[in-house]
Amino acid sequence: MRRSRIIGTGSYLPSRAVGNEEVSRSLRLNAEAIERRTGIRTRRWAAEDEASSDLAEQAARRACEAAGVSPDSVDAILLSTTSPDMTFPSTACLLQQRLHAPRAAAFDVAASCSGFLYGLSMADAFLRSGQYHRCLVVAAEVKSRFLDPADEATAILFGDGAGAALVTVEEVSGPAAPGILGIRLHADGSRYGMISMPAGGSRKPASPETVRAQEHTIRIQGVPLFRVAVKRLAEAVRDTLKEFGVGVHDLGRVVFHQANGRLLSAVLTRLGIPPDKMYSVLERFGNTSSASLPIALDYAVHEGRIAPGDLVLLGTFGGGLTWGTALVRW
Repeated sequence: MRRSRIIGTGSYLPSRAVGNEEVSRSLRLNAEAIERRTGIRTRRWAAEDEASSDLAEQAARRACEAAGVSPDSVDAILLSTTSPDMTFPSTACLLQQRLHAPRAAAFDVAASCSGFLYGLSMADAFLRSGQYHRCLVVAAEVKSRFLDPADEATAILFGDGAGAALVTVEEVSGPAAPGILGIRLHADGSRYGMISMPAGGSRKPASPETVRAQEHTIRIQGVPLFRVAVKRLAEAVRDTLKEFGVGVHDLGRVVFHQANGRLLSAVLTRLGIPPDKMYSVLERFGNTSSASLPIALDYAVHEGRIAPGDLVLLGTFGGGLTWGTALVRW
């Protein structure tokens, strides 16, 4: 039986730390209120000369180093981002050039905050099919460029960063072997307007009018999105645990997309998962969109919060709407 396995993780956060006090200056909220509402104390924002490919390169190199793999031996690069360096070519191709990985296929994944898990699912399929032997799955976001500083729904949430995983495939003899046990993906395009950036695409190209109307910034329907996210992610987790015949007590660690503190707490409560099973970097780095899941996973690994043999549950939810879960035997 062939099973794909994460053999190295890496992450990169820009050096500039932005606390709630700085964010609150353009809002009617103080720093304490922001933390109560989101669970975030600080986030990182990219420097003016940093773009998503810069962050992606650092995270990717660290993942390759952790795996003991040279980037030039990678067969495919799958990069999730909603903040590409440019509309085209893909940020994945820019990363391929930076890594000097000429043999690698490279393409972007557009699934909003769920993008890393969508990319991991594609890598899993590539690897188990025998098409590739090593895949680099990366998520990189510079969301700070797309924020309205006066919008309380978004300005308090987002940070910048990148995370990566080097995934390979192995022949295993039994179900207890390490690797990705399964990934389940979902979408609901009927709710696309709950989180979006209205302008900049072919339907509404950039113009002086769209810039004046702040239509190149992130828009969120906060309360409806919260309710749908909690419901759908909890349902997906329940279905995944049932499918694989495991219970909450079997989980060694839970790592979710770092959306906001209230949402994470609500999902844990609905599922009956003890808070100490979940690993989070939300307080330190905020919501880094699709990069948040691999960043949190990398920190959990390097801080010793995930041990060999642990059953790890991954979960995410984002624009589209998109969401998904994964079970991984570490």
